[in-house]
Amino acid sequence: MSGSRVIVIGAGIGGLTAALRLAQAGHPVTVVERARAPGGKMRAVTVGDARVEAGPTVFTMRWVFDELLAECGASLGERVSLAPAGVLARHAWSRDERLDLFADIDTSAEAIAAFAGRGEAEGYRRFCARSAEVYRTLEGSFIRSGQTNPAGLAKRVGITGLGGLLRIQPFATLWSALGEYFRDPRLMQLFGRYATYCGASPFTAPATLMLVAHVEQAGVWTVKGGLSALAAALADLATERGVEFRYGTAVEEISIAAGRVNGVRLAGGGSLPAEVVVCNADVAALGAGLLGRAAAPAGDRLERAERSLSAVTFCLRARAEGFPLAHHSVFFSRDYRAEFDAILRGRRLPPDPTVYVCAQDRAEDRIGDRADHAGPERLLLLVNAPADGGERPLAATEIARCETNMRARLLACGLSLTEDPETVRTAPEDFATLFPGSAGALYGRAAQGWAATFKRPGARTRIRGLYLAGGSVHPGPGVPMAAQSGRLAAAAILADLGSTGRSGGTAMRGGTSMR
Repeated sequence: MSGSRVIVIGAGIGGLTAALRLAQAGHPVTVVERARAPGGKMRAVTVGDARVEAGPTVFTMRWVFDELLAECGASLGERVSLAPAGVLARHAWSRDERLDLFADIDTSAEAIAAFAGRGEAEGYRRFCARSAEVYRTLEGSFIRSGQTNPAGLAKRVGITGLGGLLRIQPFATLWSALGEYFRDPRLMQLFGRYATYCGASPFTAPATLMLVAHVEQAGVWTVKGGLSALAAALADLATERGVEFRYGTAVEEISIAAGRVNGVRLAGGGSLPAEVVVCNADVAALGAGLLGRAAAPAGDRLERAERSLSAVTFCLRARAEGFPLAHHSVFFSRDYRAEFDAILRGRRLPPDPTVYVCAQDRAEDRIGDRADHAGPERLLLLVNAPADGGERPLAATEIARCETNMRARLLACGLSLTEDPETVRTAPEDFATLFPGSAGALYGRAAQGWAATFKRPGARTRIRGLYLAGGSVHPGPGVPMAAQSGRLAAAAILADLGSTGRSGGTAMRGGTSMR
């Protein structure tokens, strides 16, 4: 049934990936995007005369994009400029407590030994070995697969793989698992932060998230122009493959008749017919009926406690003094548990927040011990926040207090900022507006407990012709995982349509086993 018309709702990374793969397979694809540019959360904002990345800033799991572009007759390296990072991140707790993690495990171990002792360095090596085992266990059976339930995962790994599943501690929390490797509370805090990559607390997130350590050691790259440039490059390639983009256009309803989709109705009037619709919106938007009541059963309804974290972000140009910023720097609060209790139990901004800073003009050769920089630089500052956007908008006084507390945390570590006045502030209610139905949650359903991961919907839905992609569906949030969701959606569609693609190849591995 090659040549079926496809509508993709949303030009986020999952939608872009699905559109590109389906166009390559010979289907006419139209992407409808309410924003004026592709990328979704991979976006930049204007601060004065500069463009500052306001979304994801870390690029990992390059293989997802290498494989995608190879499937589409292109090369990632020819489309974007990538540079491997030697320093993964710089971490600070005070003016005198500072630790760098490196792409090289031995170099990181030596840094940890100098920071916290040889025992902690040995624990780090054991932790790295376990994180690699976790990743190897889950890459083929979960990340590359469309299976979204425990039974499906167990079936894919088989009897010989069940021991590996048990060894990765699926029922333990990340925080408790870290206690097997580290005694220093600062290292517990550093590696516990991996839970926030999925918008969760390390005290409730599953231990399997330790795989993030291996993902970063396998390679972190900086993208020239930021991740919004990666989104633009994928959109350009999709256009070359025949995809039509309609920016500044919102979908009001997914049209469904007799249990299957037949197109979309546009908010400004008019409609687009299609045999297949890929929804790259937050699945909570579907579940809330924001794309029509008939499509709501394909979505998800989250209670407030099930939502992932939101954030308050500050995009600015500033002169940074007193601390040698790396491209990625993290300034930790004094009490991690109290910080997450404030956010997730108190539903308020923490009085002593952990602060992430992306210094976007800091090149690899300028992240030694130099605290200076030639003039004002582009910075993204982020603190975690509850996802209550639209329900309890943060007052201006709360945002101002958050900024004061954030600056106090930075100053406690030696960093002072003298900024230009054009700071762009984004709060949970702003994210709720940017991404309808999300209530500001940036990662969909929070990874809380062992079963939360399996509650994310897969690519197929109960409505014929309607498929899902994006960070709120399987295999999870983050740029590479959301991109992988688009590949899985495309693979499911190609398998269901019996399509083999222009080159005569088969659908992506795993595409026929996702029911």
